[in-house]
Amino acid sequence: MEENLQRDEMKGGSTLKHPPFLHSLQAITSSSSRLVIIGMCKFHFRWKLCEMSGSMFLFVNGVASPTSAPPVSKLLESYPGAYTTFRTHSNGLEFLFWERHLRRLATSARILFDSCPKLLFRSGINSNSVALHQMKSLEWDSFIQSSVNDSMKKAIPCALKERRSETELAFTALMSGNLQKVVPEERVGEEDIQRIFDMRLHVSVYAPLVFGVRTNAAHLAVVGNGRQIANAKYSDWVRLRKPLEKLRPPSATELLLSNDGDQILEGCLTNFFVLCHKDNIEENSGAKEKKLLKSRYDHSVELQTAPISDGVLPGVVREVVIEVCSGIGIPVREVAPSWSKRHLWEEAFITSMSLDQSIRGLDSLRLLQHVETIRVPSSWNSLCSKTWKEVTWEEKRFEEGPGSITALIQEEVMKRANLEGNQVASFI
Repeated sequence: MEENLQRDEMKGGSTLKHPPFLHSLQAITSSSSRLVIIGMCKFHFRWKLCEMSGSMFLFVNGVASPTSAPPVSKLLESYPGAYTTFRTHSNGLEFLFWERHLRRLATSARILFDSCPKLLFRSGINSNSVALHQMKSLEWDSFIQSSVNDSMKKAIPCALKERRSETELAFTALMSGNLQKVVPEERVGEEDIQRIFDMRLHVSVYAPLVFGVRTNAAHLAVVGNGRQIANAKYSDWVRLRKPLEKLRPPSATELLLSNDGDQILEGCLTNFFVLCHKDNIEENSGAKEKKLLKSRYDHSVELQTAPISDGVLPGVVREVVIEVCSGIGIPVREVAPSWSKRHLWEEAFITSMSLDQSIRGLDSLRLLQHVETIRVPSSWNSLCSKTWKEVTWEEKRFEEGPGSITALIQEEVMKRANLEGNQVASFI
Protein backbone atom coordinates (compact mmCIF):
# COMPACT_ATOMS: atom_id res chain seq x y z
CA MET A 1 0.00 0.00 0.00
CA GLU A 2 2.78 2.41 0.93
CA GLU A 3 4.61 1.72 -2.32
CA ASN A 4 1.46 2.46 -4.33
CA LEU A 5 0.87 5.73 -2.52
CA GLN A 6 4.49 6.78 -2.92
CA ARG A 7 4.41 5.94 -6.63
CA ASP A 8 1.22 7.96 -7.09
CA GLU A 9 2.79 10.96 -5.39
CA MET A 10 5.86 10.76 -7.59
CA LYS A 11 3.65 10.81 -10.67
CA GLY A 12 1.97 13.98 -9.46
CA GLY A 13 5.22 15.56 -8.24
CA SER A 14 4.96 18.98 -6.71
CA THR A 15 7.11 20.64 -9.40
CA LEU A 16 4.52 20.03 -12.14
CA LYS A 17 1.81 22.64 -12.13
CA HIS A 18 0.12 21.79 -15.47
CA PRO A 19 0.10 18.79 -17.82
CA PRO A 20 3.22 19.03 -20.02
CA PHE A 21 1.20 18.89 -23.24
CA LEU A 22 -0.65 22.11 -22.31
CA HIS A 23 2.48 24.26 -22.49
CA SER A 24 2.60 23.92 -26.29
CA LEU A 25 -1.11 24.67 -26.61
CA GLN A 26 -1.39 27.85 -24.58
CA ALA A 27 -1.66 30.01 -27.70
CA ILE A 28 -4.64 28.07 -29.12
CA THR A 29 -7.86 30.02 -28.61
CA SER A 30 -10.42 28.69 -31.10
CA SER A 31 -13.46 26.89 -29.74
CA SER A 32 -12.75 23.76 -31.77
CA SER A 33 -9.21 23.63 -30.40
CA ARG A 34 -10.49 24.06 -26.89
CA LEU A 35 -12.65 20.97 -27.38
CA VAL A 36 -9.51 19.06 -28.34
CA ILE A 37 -7.80 20.26 -25.18
CA ILE A 38 -10.77 19.21 -23.07
CA GLY A 39 -10.65 15.76 -24.61
CA MET A 40 -6.93 15.50 -23.92
CA CYS A 41 -7.52 16.58 -20.32
CA LYS A 42 -10.07 13.82 -19.90
CA PHE A 43 -7.54 11.34 -21.20
CA HIS A 44 -4.99 12.71 -18.76
CA PHE A 45 -7.45 12.44 -15.88
CA ARG A 46 -4.80 12.95 -13.24
CA TRP A 47 -4.87 16.66 -13.97
CA LYS A 48 -8.56 17.09 -13.34
CA LEU A 49 -8.02 17.71 -9.65
CA CYS A 50 -11.62 18.18 -8.67
CA GLU A 51 -13.08 15.07 -10.30
CA MET A 52 -11.96 12.40 -7.85
CA SER A 53 -14.04 9.30 -7.25
CA GLY A 54 -15.64 8.16 -4.02
CA SER A 55 -15.92 11.69 -2.57
CA MET A 56 -12.44 11.30 -1.08
CA PHE A 57 -9.40 13.36 -2.00
CA LEU A 58 -5.73 13.30 -1.07
CA PHE A 59 -3.38 16.25 -1.35
CA VAL A 60 0.36 15.89 -0.72
CA ASN A 61 2.11 19.19 -0.01
CA GLY A 62 -0.73 20.96 -1.80
CA VAL A 63 -0.68 18.73 -4.90
CA ALA A 64 -3.62 16.43 -5.63
CA SER A 65 -2.96 12.72 -5.78
CA PRO A 66 -3.47 11.45 -9.35
CA THR A 67 -5.49 8.42 -8.21
CA SER A 68 -8.43 7.82 -5.92
CA ALA A 69 -7.69 8.51 -2.27
CA PRO A 70 -7.52 5.52 0.08
CA PRO A 71 -9.66 5.34 3.24
CA VAL A 72 -8.21 7.33 6.12
CA SER A 73 -7.18 4.19 7.99
CA LYS A 74 -5.15 2.93 5.03
CA LEU A 75 -3.41 6.26 4.67
CA LEU A 76 -2.48 6.33 8.36
CA GLU A 77 -1.21 2.76 8.24
CA SER A 78 1.07 3.64 5.33
CA TYR A 79 2.96 6.57 6.81
CA PRO A 80 4.28 7.51 10.26
CA GLY A 81 3.54 10.89 11.72
CA ALA A 82 1.35 13.15 13.83
CA TYR A 83 -2.17 13.81 12.66
CA THR A 84 -5.47 15.42 13.52
CA THR A 85 -8.97 15.16 12.10
CA PHE A 86 -11.31 18.12 11.87
CA ARG A 87 -14.56 18.82 10.09
CA THR A 88 -17.04 21.41 8.97
CA HIS A 89 -20.47 22.17 10.37
CA SER A 90 -23.39 24.48 9.53
CA ASN A 91 -23.78 22.95 6.08
CA GLY A 92 -20.12 23.25 5.20
CA LEU A 93 -19.73 26.91 6.17
CA GLU A 94 -17.44 26.70 9.21
CA PHE A 95 -14.72 24.52 10.70
CA LEU A 96 -15.20 23.07 14.16
CA PHE A 97 -12.50 24.23 16.60
CA TRP A 98 -9.99 24.96 13.85
CA GLU A 99 -7.37 26.72 16.00
CA ARG A 100 -7.50 24.00 18.64
CA HIS A 101 -6.82 21.33 16.03
CA LEU A 102 -3.79 23.18 14.68
CA ARG A 103 -2.39 23.52 18.20
CA ARG A 104 -2.99 19.85 18.94
CA LEU A 105 -1.28 18.77 15.70
CA ALA A 106 1.75 20.94 16.47
CA THR A 107 1.87 19.61 20.04
CA SER A 108 1.67 15.99 18.85
CA ALA A 109 4.48 16.54 16.32
CA ARG A 110 6.65 18.18 18.97
CA ILE A 111 6.06 15.34 21.47
CA LEU A 112 6.91 12.67 18.90
CA PHE A 113 10.02 14.55 17.76
CA ASP A 114 11.28 14.90 21.33
CA SER A 115 10.30 11.52 22.80
CA CYS A 116 9.91 9.01 19.95
CA PRO A 117 11.14 10.19 16.54
CA LYS A 118 10.48 6.80 14.93
CA LEU A 119 6.75 7.57 15.18
CA LEU A 120 7.24 10.79 13.21
CA PHE A 121 9.85 9.76 10.63
CA ARG A 122 10.06 6.87 8.21
CA SER A 123 12.00 3.71 9.14
CA GLY A 124 15.75 3.88 9.53
CA ILE A 125 15.71 6.97 11.76
CA ASN A 126 18.88 7.50 13.79
CA SER A 127 18.15 9.24 17.07
CA ASN A 128 21.70 10.66 17.01
CA SER A 129 21.25 12.11 13.53
CA VAL A 130 22.83 15.53 13.00
CA ALA A 131 19.69 16.62 11.16
CA LEU A 132 17.52 15.77 14.16
CA HIS A 133 19.66 17.83 16.51
CA GLN A 134 19.60 20.78 14.12
CA MET A 135 15.80 20.70 13.96
CA LYS A 136 15.29 20.96 17.72
CA SER A 137 14.73 24.70 17.40
CA LEU A 138 11.92 24.22 14.87
CA GLU A 139 8.88 26.40 15.64
CA TRP A 140 6.26 23.70 15.32
CA ASP A 141 3.21 25.94 15.71
CA SER A 142 4.03 28.25 12.83
CA PHE A 143 5.43 25.42 10.68
CA ILE A 144 2.29 23.28 11.09
CA GLN A 145 -0.06 26.20 10.51
CA SER A 146 1.73 27.20 7.31
CA SER A 147 1.81 23.61 6.00
CA VAL A 148 -1.86 22.93 6.71
CA ASN A 149 -3.03 26.29 5.37
CA ASP A 150 -1.16 25.81 2.07
CA SER A 151 -2.81 22.43 1.52
CA MET A 152 -6.24 23.68 2.57
CA LYS A 153 -6.17 26.46 0.00
CA LYS A 154 -5.73 23.85 -2.73
CA ALA A 155 -8.17 21.31 -1.31
CA ILE A 156 -11.15 23.44 -0.30
CA PRO A 157 -12.30 24.48 -3.81
CA CYS A 158 -12.26 20.86 -4.96
CA ALA A 159 -14.01 19.57 -1.85
CA LEU A 160 -16.78 22.16 -2.02
CA LYS A 161 -17.62 21.07 -5.56
CA GLU A 162 -18.20 17.53 -4.30
CA ARG A 163 -20.15 18.42 -1.18
CA ARG A 164 -23.91 18.05 -1.39
CA SER A 165 -26.68 19.51 0.76
CA GLU A 166 -26.89 18.07 4.29
CA THR A 167 -23.35 16.71 4.12
CA GLU A 168 -20.16 17.96 5.73
CA LEU A 169 -16.44 17.78 4.95
CA ALA A 170 -13.94 15.82 7.03
CA PHE A 171 -10.20 16.53 6.88
CA THR A 172 -7.29 14.50 8.22
CA ALA A 173 -3.94 16.29 8.24
CA LEU A 174 -0.93 13.96 8.59
CA MET A 175 2.57 15.40 9.08
CA SER A 176 5.39 12.90 8.54
CA GLY A 177 9.14 13.21 7.99
CA ASN A 178 11.79 11.52 5.88
CA LEU A 179 15.43 12.24 6.78
CA GLN A 180 16.61 10.42 3.67
CA LYS A 181 15.78 13.63 1.79
CA VAL A 182 18.75 15.47 3.35
CA VAL A 183 22.46 15.09 2.72
CA PRO A 184 24.11 13.32 5.70
CA GLU A 185 26.22 15.45 8.03
CA GLU A 186 25.31 18.69 6.23
CA ARG A 187 23.59 21.58 7.96
CA VAL A 188 19.81 21.52 7.72
CA GLY A 189 18.38 24.82 6.49
CA GLU A 190 14.83 26.10 6.14
CA GLU A 191 14.50 24.71 2.62
CA ASP A 192 15.70 21.32 3.83
CA ILE A 193 13.02 21.22 6.53
CA GLN A 194 10.38 21.96 3.92
CA ARG A 195 11.70 19.00 1.97
CA ILE A 196 12.03 16.67 4.95
CA PHE A 197 8.39 16.92 6.00
CA ASP A 198 5.32 16.01 3.98
CA MET A 199 1.81 17.25 4.70
CA ARG A 200 -0.83 14.78 3.53
CA LEU A 201 -4.35 16.15 3.64
CA HIS A 202 -7.16 13.63 3.28
CA VAL A 203 -10.60 15.05 2.49
CA SER A 204 -13.92 13.21 2.48
CA VAL A 205 -17.61 13.99 2.37
CA TYR A 206 -19.88 12.45 4.99
CA ALA A 207 -23.38 12.68 6.48
CA PRO A 208 -23.18 13.67 10.16
CA LEU A 209 -24.93 11.65 12.83
CA VAL A 210 -28.06 13.18 14.32
CA PHE A 211 -27.62 13.64 18.05
CA GLY A 212 -30.24 12.04 20.29
CA VAL A 213 -31.47 9.32 17.93
CA ARG A 214 -31.49 5.94 19.65
CA THR A 215 -30.00 4.14 16.66
CA ASN A 216 -27.04 6.54 16.82
CA ALA A 217 -26.13 5.51 20.36
CA ALA A 218 -22.67 4.14 21.11
CA HIS A 219 -22.18 0.56 22.29
CA LEU A 220 -18.84 0.13 24.04
CA ALA A 221 -16.63 -2.76 25.10
CA VAL A 222 -13.51 -2.64 27.28
CA VAL A 223 -10.89 -4.83 25.62
CA GLY A 224 -7.27 -3.73 26.10
CA ASN A 225 -4.56 -1.71 27.79
CA GLY A 226 -3.92 1.99 27.38
CA ARG A 227 -1.68 3.52 24.70
CA GLN A 228 1.96 4.47 24.91
CA ILE A 229 2.72 8.18 24.37
CA ALA A 230 -1.02 8.76 24.70
CA ASN A 231 -0.66 12.55 24.86
CA ALA A 232 0.18 12.64 21.14
CA LYS A 233 -2.02 11.62 18.22
CA TYR A 234 0.06 9.49 15.88
CA SER A 235 -0.72 7.33 12.87
CA ASP A 236 0.96 4.12 14.05
CA TRP A 237 -1.84 3.68 16.59
CA VAL A 238 -4.07 2.52 13.71
CA ARG A 239 -1.79 -0.50 13.29
CA LEU A 240 -1.12 -1.09 16.98
CA ARG A 241 -4.80 -1.31 17.90
CA LYS A 242 -5.68 -3.93 15.27
CA PRO A 243 -5.11 -6.95 17.58
CA LEU A 244 -7.93 -5.61 19.78
CA GLU A 245 -10.45 -6.24 17.02
CA LYS A 246 -10.70 -9.96 17.85
CA LEU A 247 -12.26 -8.94 21.18
CA ARG A 248 -14.87 -6.68 19.63
CA PRO A 249 -18.41 -8.00 20.25
CA PRO A 250 -20.58 -7.73 17.13
CA SER A 251 -22.67 -4.91 18.57
CA ALA A 252 -19.73 -2.78 19.78
CA THR A 253 -19.17 0.47 17.91
CA GLU A 254 -16.12 1.53 19.94
CA LEU A 255 -13.48 -0.23 22.04
CA LEU A 256 -12.43 1.15 25.42
CA LEU A 257 -9.02 0.85 27.09
CA SER A 258 -8.13 0.03 30.67
CA ASN A 259 -4.94 -1.14 32.36
CA ASP A 260 -6.71 -3.16 35.06
CA GLY A 261 -10.26 -3.85 33.84
CA ASP A 262 -11.74 -1.38 36.33
CA GLN A 263 -10.37 2.11 35.70
CA ILE A 264 -11.58 3.05 32.19
CA LEU A 265 -9.21 5.39 30.37
CA GLU A 266 -10.50 6.20 26.89
CA GLY A 267 -11.62 4.66 23.62
CA CYS A 268 -9.45 3.68 20.68
CA LEU A 269 -10.82 6.73 18.86
CA THR A 270 -12.64 8.62 21.58
CA ASN A 271 -12.55 10.15 25.04
CA PHE A 272 -14.93 8.60 27.56
CA PHE A 273 -17.15 10.41 30.09
CA VAL A 274 -19.67 9.34 32.73
CA LEU A 275 -22.14 11.32 34.80
CA CYS A 276 -21.64 9.74 38.19
CA HIS A 277 -23.36 10.23 41.54
CA LYS A 278 -20.93 11.77 43.96
CA ASP A 279 -19.79 9.11 46.38
CA ASN A 280 -18.62 11.27 49.30
CA ILE A 281 -17.94 9.29 52.46
CA GLU A 282 -17.96 11.24 55.69
CA GLU A 283 -17.41 10.16 59.28
CA ASN A 284 -20.55 10.60 61.37
CA SER A 285 -20.50 9.33 64.95
CA GLY A 286 -18.14 6.55 63.98
CA ALA A 287 -20.30 5.41 61.02
CA LYS A 288 -19.78 6.08 57.33
CA GLU A 289 -22.60 7.47 55.27
CA LYS A 290 -22.95 8.59 51.68
CA LYS A 291 -23.68 12.23 51.15
CA LEU A 292 -24.85 13.29 47.70
CA LEU A 293 -23.92 16.88 46.99
CA LYS A 294 -26.12 19.01 44.75
CA SER A 295 -24.83 20.95 41.80
CA ARG A 296 -26.13 24.21 40.40
CA TYR A 297 -28.59 22.18 38.30
CA ASP A 298 -29.81 20.24 41.35
CA HIS A 299 -28.17 17.06 40.13
CA SER A 300 -26.23 14.95 42.60
CA VAL A 301 -23.69 14.06 39.97
CA GLU A 302 -20.30 15.00 38.66
CA LEU A 303 -18.72 14.50 35.25
CA GLN A 304 -15.83 12.05 35.34
CA THR A 305 -13.17 11.39 32.71
CA ALA A 306 -9.65 10.02 33.02
CA PRO A 307 -6.90 12.64 33.49
CA ILE A 308 -4.20 13.17 30.88
CA SER A 309 -1.65 11.93 33.43
CA ASP A 310 -3.29 8.48 33.34
CA GLY A 311 -2.34 8.14 29.69
CA VAL A 312 -5.20 9.45 27.55
CA LEU A 313 -5.26 11.63 24.48
CA PRO A 314 -6.00 15.31 25.22
CA GLY A 315 -8.82 15.36 22.70
CA VAL A 316 -10.04 18.67 21.31
CA VAL A 317 -13.69 17.99 22.18
CA ARG A 318 -12.64 16.63 25.58
CA GLU A 319 -11.04 19.98 26.31
CA VAL A 320 -14.17 21.86 25.22
CA VAL A 321 -16.49 19.64 27.29
CA ILE A 322 -14.48 20.30 30.46
CA GLU A 323 -14.48 24.04 29.77
CA VAL A 324 -18.21 24.37 29.11
CA CYS A 325 -19.14 22.21 32.11
CA SER A 326 -17.01 24.35 34.38
CA GLY A 327 -18.69 27.41 32.91
CA ILE A 328 -22.28 26.29 33.55
CA GLY A 329 -21.73 24.75 36.96
CA ILE A 330 -21.55 21.03 36.22
CA PRO A 331 -18.86 19.60 38.52
CA VAL A 332 -15.97 17.97 36.67
CA ARG A 333 -13.51 15.54 38.23
CA GLU A 334 -10.64 14.18 36.17
CA VAL A 335 -10.53 10.64 37.45
CA ALA A 336 -10.83 7.40 35.52
CA PRO A 337 -14.42 6.13 35.84
CA SER A 338 -14.44 2.95 37.90
CA TRP A 339 -16.39 -0.05 36.61
CA SER A 340 -16.79 -1.28 40.18
CA LYS A 341 -18.85 1.86 40.86
CA ARG A 342 -21.01 1.61 37.77
CA HIS A 343 -24.11 1.49 39.98
CA LEU A 344 -23.48 5.22 40.50
CA TRP A 345 -23.36 6.02 36.78
CA GLU A 346 -26.40 7.86 35.42
CA GLU A 347 -25.29 8.79 31.91
CA ALA A 348 -22.28 8.25 29.66
CA PHE A 349 -21.02 9.66 26.39
CA ILE A 350 -17.96 9.64 24.17
CA THR A 351 -16.37 12.49 22.23
CA SER A 352 -14.30 12.44 19.07
CA MET A 353 -13.70 14.00 15.69
CA SER A 354 -11.86 11.00 14.29
CA LEU A 355 -12.96 9.27 11.12
CA ASP A 356 -12.31 5.56 10.60
CA GLN A 357 -14.14 3.98 7.71
CA SER A 358 -12.61 0.57 8.39
CA ILE A 359 -14.67 -0.06 11.52
CA ARG A 360 -18.42 -0.52 11.41
CA GLY A 361 -20.41 2.20 13.05
CA LEU A 362 -17.58 4.71 12.76
CA ASP A 363 -18.05 5.94 9.22
CA SER A 364 -19.45 9.22 10.48
CA LEU A 365 -17.62 11.56 12.79
CA ARG A 366 -19.02 12.02 16.26
CA LEU A 367 -18.72 15.22 18.18
CA LEU A 368 -20.56 13.92 21.22
CA GLN A 369 -22.40 10.58 21.22
CA HIS A 370 -24.51 9.17 24.03
CA VAL A 371 -23.80 5.64 25.25
CA GLU A 372 -26.44 2.96 25.50
CA THR A 373 -24.39 -0.04 26.63
CA ILE A 374 -20.95 -0.79 28.06
CA ARG A 375 -19.55 -4.31 28.29
CA VAL A 376 -16.55 -5.31 30.41
CA PRO A 377 -14.93 -8.76 30.72
CA SER A 378 -15.73 -10.53 33.99
CA SER A 379 -12.06 -11.52 34.20
CA TRP A 380 -9.11 -9.47 32.99
CA ASN A 381 -6.72 -12.45 33.04
CA SER A 382 -5.45 -13.89 29.75
CA LEU A 383 -7.72 -11.55 27.83
CA CYS A 384 -5.19 -11.02 25.03
CA SER A 385 -5.28 -14.73 24.14
CA LYS A 386 -9.05 -14.86 23.72
CA THR A 387 -11.68 -13.83 21.20
CA TRP A 388 -14.91 -12.06 22.08
CA LYS A 389 -16.82 -15.37 22.02
CA GLU A 390 -14.57 -16.80 24.73
CA VAL A 391 -15.09 -13.87 27.07
CA THR A 392 -17.77 -13.67 29.75
CA TRP A 393 -19.13 -10.14 29.68
CA GLU A 394 -20.76 -7.90 32.27
CA GLU A 395 -23.00 -5.16 30.92
CA LYS A 396 -24.16 -1.72 32.01
CA ARG A 397 -27.19 -0.40 30.14
CA PHE A 398 -28.36 3.21 30.17
CA GLU A 399 -31.75 4.67 29.38
CA GLU A 400 -32.68 4.97 25.74
CA GLY A 401 -31.53 8.24 24.22
CA PRO A 402 -29.17 10.81 25.75
CA GLY A 403 -29.75 11.86 29.34
CA SER A 404 -30.72 15.42 30.24
CA ILE A 405 -27.22 16.47 31.29
CA THR A 406 -25.60 14.88 28.24
CA ALA A 407 -28.05 16.82 26.05
CA LEU A 408 -27.24 20.03 27.91
CA ILE A 409 -23.49 19.51 27.45
CA GLN A 410 -24.01 18.81 23.73
CA GLU A 411 -25.93 22.08 23.39
CA GLU A 412 -23.22 24.05 25.17
CA VAL A 413 -20.46 22.46 23.08
CA MET A 414 -22.23 23.54 19.90
CA LYS A 415 -22.62 27.07 21.27
CA ARG A 416 -18.87 27.14 21.84
CA ALA A 417 -18.31 25.79 18.33
CA ASN A 418 -20.29 28.69 16.88
CA LEU A 419 -18.24 31.18 18.91
CA GLU A 420 -14.95 29.68 17.74
CA GLY A 421 -16.01 29.05 14.16
CA ASN A 422 -13.53 29.56 11.35
CA GLN A 423 -15.02 30.35 7.97
CA VAL A 424 -14.40 27.83 5.19
CA ALA A 425 -14.57 30.73 2.73
CA SER A 426 -11.32 32.12 4.18
CA PHE A 427 -9.46 29.44 2.19
CA ILE A 428 -11.03 30.29 -1.15
